[in-house]
Formats: sequence, structure tokens, C-alpha cells
Amino acid sequence: MMQLSLNNPRHLSDYDLRLLKVFQAVVEHGGFSAAEPHLGITKSTISIHISNLEQRMGFKLCQRGRSGFTLTHEGQSVYHAALGLFESVQDFSMLVNSLGSELSGELVIWCSEQLDQEKQLKFVEVVKQIHRKHPALHIELDTMSIDQIEKGLLQGKVHVGIFPAYHKIDGLDYLPIHKEQVFLCCDKKHPFFNQTDHQISDEDFANAETIHPGIDITGEGKAQLERFNLKAKSYQFFMRKILIKSGEYLGFMPQGHIQKELNDGTIRLIKPNSINYHFTLSLVVNKSPRESKKQTIAMETILASFKDDEQ
Repeated sequence: MMQLSLNNPRHLSDYDLRLLKVFQAVVEHGGFSAAEPHLGITKSTISIHISNLEQRMGFKLCQRGRSGFTLTHEGQSVYHAALGLFESVQDFSMLVNSLGSELSGELVIWCSEQLDQEKQLKFVEVVKQIHRKHPALHIELDTMSIDQIEKGLLQGKVHVGIFPAYHKIDGLDYLPIHKEQVFLCCDKKHPFFNQTDHQISDEDFANAETIHPGIDITGEGKAQLERFNLKAKSYQFFMRKILIKSGEYLGFMPQGHIQKELNDGTIRLIKPNSINYHFTLSLVVNKSPRESKKQTIAMETILASFKDDEQ
């Protein structure tokens, strides 16, 4: 038995670690039954594992029964200690992988935007270059919300984030990689579509239902938004375009995301020379990364791909 004692400490075995993993899953899913699908074992087997862990620990970890699942004080302490233990093991694995001659494991790049065709082609080149130079890396390229990306970067779970950095967080570095203008536009079903720019007055704009971008933006952009009747909200450009295409709202879009509609005449820009603001996409990284080699590889490759973009 592994009973813990300050006078007679015991080393954790592989079996103890497996039991702690089961315990972690039970806590995070809120009970034995809820943890069954995640663990792939039955409730009765989970109960046996937890009982074995309690026996090896020498104290009760949780109360379970008709009243529900609750942790004891000792169970809470063990759960938080287990989280720290597993995080340390992950840190160790990352360090060992980074010291090897060939990089392996995950390389995680998260973007807050669905990329337009031009940026998609740039990231195609990024993925190709990284994979050819480091074939053992498992590349994860996905879209997430800005707060999820920031959290992932700070926790060391994400190597590089790509998002508009209108505010900055301590511990992260921000490198602008792409700058473009965002224009006011409407769909052909909107009343403004068949009017000339000169026919649309400031009063018309003040009454026109318009989409808020859903995040804090530059002072330049805020000044533009103050002119409109903000009645909808959408951060992701591809979702914002759906609102615009309903014909019920005006909205601000980068030209690259609506070029097809501009070409076929189903969306038009409104006063593009005066109603616009700049959108800047940044490459964001942790100032003190867990895996500096992976971060550097991703940074250098992305920066090289975007080097010709306006800064």
C-alpha cells in the first residue's frame, strides 16, 4: 500500500498515476457516470479504481451516492496536486522534445479569423515549409476566440496566435503581420444598394441598422461606428457576411472577404474613401515560451510568408 506519510514518503508508481488520471476525469466530469464515456470504462470499474486510490492514499477522496458526487477536503488537495503533477510531466516531455535534434510533438497555431483566400495561400506555404523541414511535428492549425488563444498562449499550450491585437496582455509579444482597410458595405437587398453615395445622408446612416464588430477596435474604427445605429454584433468575418447578405444590416468588411460578391455585383462598398478604418492582424507569442524552438520555427516561417504585406 502506498499510504502517504511525511516520515515515510513513498514514490508514485505507474499504477498510482493511472488511478490519479481516473480521479481527475471523475472530478472534471462531476461524477462516476458522467466520466464513463471519457474514460471508456464502466461506472463499477471507475468505483473500484477510486476505492483502490483511496486505499493507497490512506484517506477518503470523495463522497458518492444518491446525494451526488462531492470532494472531501483531502480530495480537493489531491486533485489540485495531481493537476500540478501532470503539468510538470508535460513540461518535462516538452523540454526533452525541444532538446532533441529532430523536433517532435505538437506545434499549435491558432487563428481568431477564418482566413480569406490570400491569407489561406500564405498559410498553405507556412504549413508546407514547416512540414518539409520538421516532418515529425504534428501541426495543429485551427480557429479559436481571441480569449481562448490568449489563455492558450499564457498556459504554454499554444505556440503562436494570429489575431487583431487591439489590446495587449502582459507576458505576450505582438508582431503586426498584415494591415488592410475595412470598408462599409451592404447587400443588393438593402435599400442603400441602389442609391448613390451622395444620396445617402448622415441622418440615413444614423438610422441604418449596422453590425458591431464584437471586439474592441482602434480609435479610428470607434469614431466610424459612432455614426451608425448598432443593432447586431458579429466578430468573425464569415459570420458577419451572413448578416450583411440578409439585406437587413450594414457592416464593415475587408475587401478580401467580399471580393467575389463585389465582382458579381451582389455586395457594394459605401463611401469607401471616407468610411473605412484599418484592420491589423498580429502574430502573438508568449514572452517566456515552454518550447522556444517550436515557437521560433513557427514565427520565422509565418513572418517570412507575410513579409511583403503592408505593415
